[in-house]
Amino acid sequence: MALQNNYDNETFFEGYQKLREREVNANNLFEIPARVALLPDLKGLRILDLGCGMGDDCMEYIRQGAKSVVGVDISEKMLEAAKEKNSDPNITYIRMPMEDIYKLEGEFDLVVSSLAIHYVEDYKGVLKNVNRLLVKGGVFVFSQEHPVNSSYGGGERWLKDENGIKTYSLLSNYGIEGERESTWFVDNVKKYHRMFSTVINDLIDAGFSIEKLSEPVATEEIVEKYPDYYDLYHRPDFLLVKARKI
Repeated sequence: MALQNNYDNETFFEGYQKLREREVNANNLFEIPARVALLPDLKGLRILDLGCGMGDDCMEYIRQGAKSVVGVDISEKMLEAAKEKNSDPNITYIRMPMEDIYKLEGEFDLVVSSLAIHYVEDYKGVLKNVNRLLVKGGVFVFSQEHPVNSSYGGGERWLKDENGIKTYSLLSNYGIEGERESTWFVDNVKKYHRMFSTVINDLIDAGFSIEKLSEPVATEEIVEKYPDYYDLYHRPDFLLVKARKI
């Protein structure tokens, strides 16, 4: 099975870089604060970052006292940027698809993944390997595209009024799990839709207890400052999970 690696596509990589360089984006406003709120005290922890991208989070974990961080990503371009911008003696970057982390050795106190899980077809396999790599009582924190969004495979996502204002979020094919394709910087970007119950039940089956869930939505303050995010009143973009190895 050929694994998806959009980030080494020059068009995709440049588009993604420009998006993340913008101060106002959904990652900065919603995903990052929600994920940070789920993390334990990082002092002295051995951390594995799955889908580490350009290494910004890896460096931040070291700043917050982590003992060591291993950043794994499938993209050569991402890891080149990580080594250039976020290098540290206690950070190791490894080019590897998430599906291959069974090859890693050692133990980790914390595994983190930011907006990468929904690109993985073998979710159960990844969970099994994350569980193996964690010490007993170790924590797994991850974010993904929310299932009410990953269900879309095409068509309109919104019902709008005569002024173009989004009034309802349209949900389709939620109960049909599996591969979806979308256009994001380039065509044919593959992701995998799983129902909310599947996301949670597969974690439980893999030997985790669920400690906390987060579905960040817009606050009145954010909408007042950035009106384009009012659509998050209707449905969240992201799902975040904190689970612990039993």
